[in-house]
Amino acid sequence: MKFVKEEPPVAIGANISVKSFEIIEQELKAYPKAKEFDSNEIEVISRLIHTSTCFEQILENIYFTPNAIDRIQKLLLDEAKIVVDVNMIKVGLSEFYLKKYNNEVICYINEPFTFESAKKNGTTRSYMAVVEAVKRHKDSPLVFVCGNAPTFIYGAINTLLDEGVDLSKVGFILFPVGFVNVVESKDYGKRFCEHFNVPAILMQGRFGSSTMGVATLHAIYKLIKDYDGKERYNGK
Repeated sequence: MKFVKEEPPVAIGANISVKSFEIIEQELKAYPKAKEFDSNEIEVISRLIHTSTCFEQILENIYFTPNAIDRIQKLLLDEAKIVVDVNMIKVGLSEFYLKKYNNEVICYINEPFTFESAKKNGTTRSYMAVVEAVKRHKDSPLVFVCGNAPTFIYGAINTLLDEGVDLSKVGFILFPVGFVNVVESKDYGKRFCEHFNVPAILMQGRFGSSTMGVATLHAIYKLIKDYDGKERYNGK
């Protein structure tokens, strides 16, 4: 049998994106759980579904503290540093948005001092990298984005408390994934944010990923102002 070449039915990137979100919007109507979220939260949820294709798992496990999106937006507009657990998030974030709002991305995971301090303290590089980030940037607004390493959450919270950081200038986006410390770390983050009234968006349970952390931050940026018109962002 002869193999026949085909072209993609939808071949332009912008059209693919628009079509994808149209499908998501339509399919969300079949989930009663979706009605529990406000319009901004649905924007974040739609972006998470877009990056994972998982409807039920996201709807059942996503958690927002009250006004989390608005409060994290205000931190970003106040030129918050974005502290991330892995360089994968740093690479994935849109340079357009980062430059537009002057948000520097901080990741010390591969720095020599992180290797040394992790060995000395008998813990992970993720833990010590965020400890150093908090100490160096504690006077700036901070948004923590975790997509891989649960120990990052413990390091961030414990150092914020140890250093007496102003928690009104802090926000969390927590999507670590895996089997060890993952559920516990998210629960720790949730309890911390609820207790100290810190804005947070997190995916409860084992589910998560760095790409979900990136997708959430991009959704939050887009809700500040949608640059998909004449002034376009870089597509990430």
